[in-house]
Amino acid sequence: MTDTIINKQNTQLGFIGLGLMGSRLIRRLHSSGWNIQGWNRSAEPAQALSRDGIEVADSLAKLTADSAVVLSCLGNDTAVQAVYFDEGGVFAAVEPGTIILEMSTISPELSRLLHQEAESRGALLIDLAISGSTAAVEAGAITLLAGGDPDTFSQCVPIYESIAKQWFLMGPATSGIRMKLVVNLLLGVNMQAIAEAVSLGEHLRIERDVLLDVLSKTAVIAPAFVGKFQKIKDNDYSPQFPLRLMSKDLDLVDKAAKLSGAELPATKVAKSIYASILSSSGDLDMSAITPFVGHYLDSRK
Repeated sequence: MTDTIINKQNTQLGFIGLGLMGSRLIRRLHSSGWNIQGWNRSAEPAQALSRDGIEVADSLAKLTADSAVVLSCLGNDTAVQAVYFDEGGVFAAVEPGTIILEMSTISPELSRLLHQEAESRGALLIDLAISGSTAAVEAGAITLLAGGDPDTFSQCVPIYESIAKQWFLMGPATSGIRMKLVVNLLLGVNMQAIAEAVSLGEHLRIERDVLLDVLSKTAVIAPAFVGKFQKIKDNDYSPQFPLRLMSKDLDLVDKAAKLSGAELPATKVAKSIYASILSSSGDLDMSAITPFVGHYLDSRK
């Protein structure tokens, strides 16, 4: 790669991780006219994309070798560690000059290792964390939080324009993922607070639908949560952002707080509540914490 802005005509993209977020991101990039192929650790999501005309690579090594820009969006540290460092993984096949946009929510420690390994192989890595749900991905309305080299970040603006509403370079390597933990702390704690507010309103005998309709229109509810009120109202907890991922992210926040010396008492409580519901509702949307909280608090009386 040169230091010029990349473009759709001469840049091959490779996308790793075709789950809830990744499958939607690759569809947006494909529909925007990018030359892109995908790869997933399990076959079924890749087959679904292939049926829709999106090219699927035969192997992770082939996708990496063929791509000028590699993007990845994976579920956790374990998946990222395997995809990048295992035999036949990204770092075994990456060519010098390849740009890597790593979009998974992972620990800053693993992100730092990715940056170091990429640099040792002559690749250019940006940690590019996503703020936004599946609905935001489909609408092209996510926010991207980046850490890494400013020139590499700027080269990739045409990619950001295809998937996001706004993008920010937070600072050097790992700054993007560190900012993502700050954002998701607020996401998790605020969802917990909304669940408690709904529980209080119901206990005060405010009619449930009125409570939800009015609360969603008040100034104290951030835009990211407005859509959650309809899900709560309809008891529809189909996942936009699965509760298991919120729980995982709060674990990362808690670990980062311990390592940095930050004290986060409200986060500790929220982390415990999410963990309590994980086994029964982990694949549901994070807003499924709302009915759980009312029953949980009542059961502790």
